[in-house]
Amino acid sequence: MSDARVSGEVLLDIQELVVKFPVFGGILLRRVGEVDAVKGISFQLHRGETLGLVGESGCGKTTVGRAIINILRAMSYRVEISGRILYHPSTPLGASPTGVVDLAPLTRKQMRPYRADIQMVFQDPYSSLNPRKTVDQIVGEPLRIHTKMSRAERVDRVRWLLEKVGLSARHVNRYPHEFSGGQRQRIGIARALATNPKIVIADEPVSALDVSIQAQVINLMQDLQEEFGLSYIFIAHDLSVVRHISNRIAVMSWGNIVEIGPAEEIYTHPQHPYSKTLLAAAPRPDPAFNRARRRG
Repeated sequence: MSDARVSGEVLLDIQELVVKFPVFGGILLRRVGEVDAVKGISFQLHRGETLGLVGESGCGKTTVGRAIINILRAMSYRVEISGRILYHPSTPLGASPTGVVDLAPLTRKQMRPYRADIQMVFQDPYSSLNPRKTVDQIVGEPLRIHTKMSRAERVDRVRWLLEKVGLSARHVNRYPHEFSGGQRQRIGIARALATNPKIVIADEPVSALDVSIQAQVINLMQDLQEEFGLSYIFIAHDLSVVRHISNRIAVMSWGNIVEIGPAEEIYTHPQHPYSKTLLAAAPRPDPAFNRARRRG
């Protein structure tokens, strides 16, 4: 993947992020321990960059994404989050800098002004869309909350977004069950793009899709990144998937980042034993290559 559009400007700076979930037990459900989901990781995301965050299930990568968009406390109010999630808001040409914001300690109300800038595409296109709402309502909801658009303007924006993600504007009044998995994920992407975000966190956006559809969705995300100047954190468990979309790859294991570097370098010459194991587990069409790689 070309780095031509990636600037040296830091958009997001994660510093020593720690996430702990309490464990309760006994008849009175007293706290008996805690799970260290994320153990003090640090990395940066640059403007226009795609950072692949890779690791096996349960390694903490999804928790990192949810911590960044600050929804963990809504999911588990006793979760403990420490460290810093520094967001550098964009500065219009000729304007003075708006300053750096630490998203980690913000309440739901304090976080609201930044929600439009940081959006998420969720893993399961079957459960992430409200089955009782139409496409128009699903994609238009962020516009209703975060913008002052009129109803007519929102309708036009939703139709435009659907066309951008490869769906027909005529589908606005349909419900999620009327679409295939790939089409539902496109609806999720349209919803994420509704407010012109700067950062999109894609949490395994193709893992629930057929292999034939995965490439279409990844190509769509690359085209949208090119057009809108998006920065992605692309979460996945398969190194071969993130290789083609990422500028850099961070490999996670048991809540730690064990290796980070340029995507091609991590894929072809991994240094950490876990990275090598993860690469060896990635499916390849050439069995002889797989055998040689395992022996190496």
